[in-house]
Amino acid sequence: MNEPEASPVLDARLLPSAVAVWGSSAVGILFGAVAAWVLAVACAIPAAILTVVVVRRTSAVWARIMLVALLFGAGCSAVSGWRATEVEGHPLTRAALEGAWVSVEVEPSEDPHAVSGAAGQGQVFFRATVNSVTSQNHKYSGGGLVTIRAPSSSWLEVVPGQSLTVRGRASQPWRSDSTLAVITSEGPPVAVGEVPWYQRWASVVRTRFAAACSAALPPDQAGLLPGLVVGDTSALSPVVKDNFTVAGLSHLTAVSGANISILLGAVLLLVRAAALSPRVGAALALVALVAFVVVARPSPSVLRASVMGLIGLLSLVTGRRKQALPALAAAVIVLVVVMPELAVDWGFALSTTATGALVIIAPVWVDVLRRRGWPRWFSEMTAVSSAAFVVSAPLVGAMAGTFSVVTIAANMAVAPVIGIITVFGAVIALCALICPPIAVFITPLVRPPMGWLLYVSERAAALPGASVAVPSGLIGALVVVGVLLAAALTLWNRISRWVVGVLVLGVVLALVFQHVFGGGRIAPGWVLVMCDVGQGDGLVLSTGDRRVIVIDVGPDPTSMDRCLNMLDVNDIALLMISHFHADHIGGLEAVLGGRSVAAVGVGSMLLPESGFRAVKDAAESHGVPVVSLRAGMELTLGSVNMEVLGPLLPAPRDTGDAADAANDQSLVVMAHTDAGRILLTGDAEVAGEEAILRSGTDVKADVLKLPHHGSRTTSSAFLEAVRPRLTMISVGDGNSFGHPNEEVLDELVSLGGAVVRTDADGTVAVYGGGGGSVSIVSVPRGTIFG
Repeated sequence: MNEPEASPVLDARLLPSAVAVWGSSAVGILFGAVAAWVLAVACAIPAAILTVVVVRRTSAVWARIMLVALLFGAGCSAVSGWRATEVEGHPLTRAALEGAWVSVEVEPSEDPHAVSGAAGQGQVFFRATVNSVTSQNHKYSGGGLVTIRAPSSSWLEVVPGQSLTVRGRASQPWRSDSTLAVITSEGPPVAVGEVPWYQRWASVVRTRFAAACSAALPPDQAGLLPGLVVGDTSALSPVVKDNFTVAGLSHLTAVSGANISILLGAVLLLVRAAALSPRVGAALALVALVAFVVVARPSPSVLRASVMGLIGLLSLVTGRRKQALPALAAAVIVLVVVMPELAVDWGFALSTTATGALVIIAPVWVDVLRRRGWPRWFSEMTAVSSAAFVVSAPLVGAMAGTFSVVTIAANMAVAPVIGIITVFGAVIALCALICPPIAVFITPLVRPPMGWLLYVSERAAALPGASVAVPSGLIGALVVVGVLLAAALTLWNRISRWVVGVLVLGVVLALVFQHVFGGGRIAPGWVLVMCDVGQGDGLVLSTGDRRVIVIDVGPDPTSMDRCLNMLDVNDIALLMISHFHADHIGGLEAVLGGRSVAAVGVGSMLLPESGFRAVKDAAESHGVPVVSLRAGMELTLGSVNMEVLGPLLPAPRDTGDAADAANDQSLVVMAHTDAGRILLTGDAEVAGEEAILRSGTDVKADVLKLPHHGSRTTSSAFLEAVRPRLTMISVGDGNSFGHPNEEVLDELVSLGGAVVRTDADGTVAVYGGGGGSVSIVSVPRGTIFG
C-alpha cells in the first residue's frame, strides 16, 4: 500500500536546504570570499560526519535532511566564494575604486526607475549585465552586474535585453549585492542595439494595455491598473504610490503569486472546459507563464512566483499532489543558485516570507478563528492579511525604517476587489493585444473596484500615525518584533482585548468627529495658504474667481497635492516655480495631475539643469506651457496683481556654480491682494535681497514669506525694509539645518509682527479683513484632509 502523502503545510523537508542556499549565498555577497570559503569548510565537516550516520542508519530521516542541507550550504558557499573572488578582481571593481571613466557594453535586466531624493531629480537608474568593459584603452571580457545612472530625458526608452554602450564614470556600489560598480553617464547611450523580438512584443502588450487604460479610466486609475496586472508602474501617480506605501498596499503593484495563480487557473479552467488532457493543459499553461514573465519583466517577486508555478505544473504532469511549502523552498533554491544576488534583495525576501506566511501561518489562524465561530470568508481574509503583515513588518522596518499600523485593516478592506481587478485587468490586457477598441470598451467595468481601492489607500494614508518611523536596519526590525509581541500578548487576554477595542473605538470616533464637524479645516474666503509640506515651500494665492496661483510645490509627491485637495483646488491660473531645487519642485507631477493648469512660470536661470529638466518634462507631459517671468513684469490674475521684483543678480556662467547660485536666483514677487501686500521670496539670500534693495524697489509688505525657511542668510536690512505685520515660515519639523535661525526670529520679534511656521502651526491660511487688516487660521499638523 502506498504511504499517504504528507500535508503540504507540514512537509518541510526542503526548508533547511533552502535556508542553507539562501544564507550561504548571502554570506559570500555581504562578507566576501574569505567568509564564504570558511563557511564552505564549516558545512563540509559536519556533512562528512552525517554521511557516516546516514550510511550506518538509513532510517535516520533527520540526518538525511540535514546532510542534504549541509551539502547545499557547502556547495553554494564554495561557489559564492569563487564569485566573490571574481568580483573583487574585476576591472570594473578597480575602476570604481579609482573613480575612472569607462565604456561598457551592457544589457539592461529591468526598466529604468526614477532616482529618489533631492540629488536625483531628472535621473533614472537600472541594473544591467556587462558584456564588455573598456577602461584606460584596455578592453576586458564581460560578466557581472552594474547599475547605470543617467539623465531620464535620454534613457526612458531603454528596454531589458537591449544591447547598449555606455560611457560614464565608475563609482562604488550603493550597497553590497554583487554589483560591480555604479556607472554615471551624463548623456545618451553611445550606441543602441536592436530590441529583442520578444521584448518588442512585450512592449506592444504593455503600451496597448496602458493606452486602453488611459482612454477609459481617470488618470490615477489608468496609472495604477497596469501596475496591479503586469507590474508596469511607469505611469503610477507619485501620490498613489506614496499612499500605497503608507497604507501597506505597495505589494499589490509588485507581481506576485496571486497574479500567477489567476493566470494559470484561467488557462487550466479553459483546458478543462475543452476536455483536453492534463499534459496539454500544462504545456499551454507553461507558454502563458513564460509570456507573462516577459511582459511583467523578471523582477524577484515575478521570478519567485513563476518558478513556484512551474513546479506546480511539473506536479500536475507527474500526477503528484501540489504542495505549496516544498514548491516555495524549491523556488528559493533554484532562483538563488541561478541568481545569487537575490539572496540580498529586499523585494525577494519580502515576497518569499509573505508567501511562506500564507502557506504556513494563515491556514492555522483560519482554523483558530473558525473554531471561535468566525465565518469562513472573514476568517480567511483576516488570517491572510495578518499573517503577511506579521512576517513582513520587521523586514519593512529594517529596510525602510517605517512601521505601518493600518496595513491589516487596509488589506482587509481591499481584499474583496483585488481578485475582480486582476481578472478583469488580465482580460483587458489580452483584448488590448488582439483588438484595442474592445479593450477600451470593456475597461470602464473596473472603475468601481479601482475607485474603492484608491479611496481606501488615500484614507488609510491620511490617518494620523498611519506610518510610524523606526530605526532602519537590525534595530528597526527588533523594534517592530517587540511591538508585535507586545500586541500579541495584549490580545491574548480577554480583558485586555476589550480595553484595546474600547480605545480603538474611541480614537475612531474622535477622528470621525474631527473630520465631519470641521475641526481645523480651512473656511472659504482665504487669500493665501501656506501648506505644510515639510522642509520646502508650497503656497497658494486665491485670485477670487475659484482659480488660484500656486507658488512652489514642496519636496515630495504628496504633501502639496493633499493640501490642494483640502482647498478643493482644480483650476490653477499660474504655477510659479521660484527656483529648481528639489524642495520646491518635488510635488510637481502630483499637482499637475488631474488639474487644469494654464501655465508654469519660471525665472531667468534655468539651473540646476536636472531640476529645470524635471520641471520642463513634467509640464510637457501634461500639455502645460512653460513661461519665463522676469524682473519688472506685472501680471493681473483675477483680484491679484503681481509685480516680479527679482532676481536682479546676473545668472552664473559656470553650471558648476548653479547649485549655490540658485537660491539668489529665486523669483521674488510682490502680490497685491485683499489681505494687503504679500512678499513672496523663494529662497533668496543676502546677495539677492541686497540687489533688490539697491534697485530702490519698495519692498514693504503686510505679509512676508520668510526667505529660505528662516535661514541665517536673510539680512537684517531686508527685514527692516519689509517690516511685515505677519511673517510666514515654511519649514520642516526637526530639520537638520537648524531652520528657522534663532537670531532671525529674534529680529522678527523686535519688529513687532506676528510669526507663524508650518513645523509648529501646520498649514496656515491668511484672510483679508478689510482696511488692510489681516487674520489667520491654522490647520494643526496631522489633521485629516477631506
